[in-house]
Amino acid sequence: MREIVIGAAQMGPIQKADTRDVVVARMLALLEQAIDAGCDMVVYPELCLTTFFPRWMMEDQTEVDTWFEAEMPNAATQPLFDRAALAGVAISLGYAELTPEGRHFNTQIFTDKAANTIGKYRKVHLPGHSEWDPERSHQHLEKRYFEPGDLGFPVWRNLDAWMGMLVCNDRRWPEAYREMGLQGVELIMLGYNTPTTNGQGGEEDLEKRIFHSTMSMQAGAYQNSAWVVGVAKAGVEDGHGLFGGSCIIDPDGTVCQQAVTDGDELLVHASDMDKALFGKQTIFDFKKHRRTEHYQRIVTQTGVIYPDGTPG
Repeated sequence: MREIVIGAAQMGPIQKADTRDVVVARMLALLEQAIDAGCDMVVYPELCLTTFFPRWMMEDQTEVDTWFEAEMPNAATQPLFDRAALAGVAISLGYAELTPEGRHFNTQIFTDKAANTIGKYRKVHLPGHSEWDPERSHQHLEKRYFEPGDLGFPVWRNLDAWMGMLVCNDRRWPEAYREMGLQGVELIMLGYNTPTTNGQGGEEDLEKRIFHSTMSMQAGAYQNSAWVVGVAKAGVEDGHGLFGGSCIIDPDGTVCQQAVTDGDELLVHASDMDKALFGKQTIFDFKKHRRTEHYQRIVTQTGVIYPDGTPG
């Protein structure tokens, strides 16, 4: 048995006025709970150091950059890394990354038990829009503030398991899971910040939005025979709601743990990485069953084109 005791550290709302130090103190409190529970790894949400700033329209790039981290760890987050290293607990967290070249990404990393960064992932599937949209109930300006990730969907060895990461909207795209599944991924860490309402309307109420979120992660877990740890930032931030529903899902697609609040909440589950092997060796034995000669459209086409050649 290759057991990893995983802590999914859901975080409640972070207000626009909250400092990094205040937020890291909350992260440390969750880490202490995880240490007491015997966790080997703790996973934090997307953009877990700040409010979800893409809801705000900003014209001044200097103002935008105040929400980004130029290095990780930095002065604010070093206490978290130090405590994790002392306790021998690996961590994963999401943040807005500003590179030395001035590029901007929605990033997630994970460490080993000595707090050395092992993996970095940059969000590929950016939702939303890049300019003010008066037709929306709220703005979602990720396309304005971030570039699409440029690292692909890599997988790394850590804690005797193959691990990868996704961020938020990536969870809705099966290609993202499959890219890692084809590398033998056994554990996928996924942070998200998702509004409680659809800014473009429709009949998707809160219950259905949580259903769609969880279903997407369950499908990715089952179809690639991998554990998925989905961790939300939730609650009302400066008047804007984010839903929770953080969960730990096994390789059969079963939800083993799910959050019941919209606040800081730690889920703990002893996860056997060997449980990923059965599906990989049977129904999802890719080498035996995949038919790549019929999948070319997936990697050569974006928008819909109907059989008669008409664009969708």
